[in-house]
Amino acid sequence: MRIAVPIANGRLCAHFGHADGFAIVEVDPGQRHILDRKEVDAPPHAPGLLPRWLAEQGVDVVVAGGMGQRAKALFSQNGITVVVGAPALEVDELVAQYLAGTLQTGENLCDH
Repeated sequence: MRIAVPIANGRLCAHFGHADGFAIVEVDPGQRHILDRKEVDAPPHAPGLLPRWLAEQGVDVVVAGGMGQRAKALFSQNGITVVVGAPALEVDELVAQYLAGTLQTGENLCDH
């Protein structure tokens, strides 16, 4: 399974579309541990690009602080599960909490 986290300064970027890049983390969900992690620069921001681009990277899940409704729908159309309202933690901690089922999410930090 691959999990993508939008990042800025090594932590989750609260607004999905404003991320400098993405951490793409390959995990073993059965063993609940990280197999590999890479950071990639975000492509130029254009409507509808990120869901398609992340699908091409083999991403299954996106963990975000906030994301607009249209983006969430586009991710769903690309077969990617979206988790919103995640706190601005370091990537490895977010992924570990997601895998353990203990990730505390709050409000979607994006209102468009």
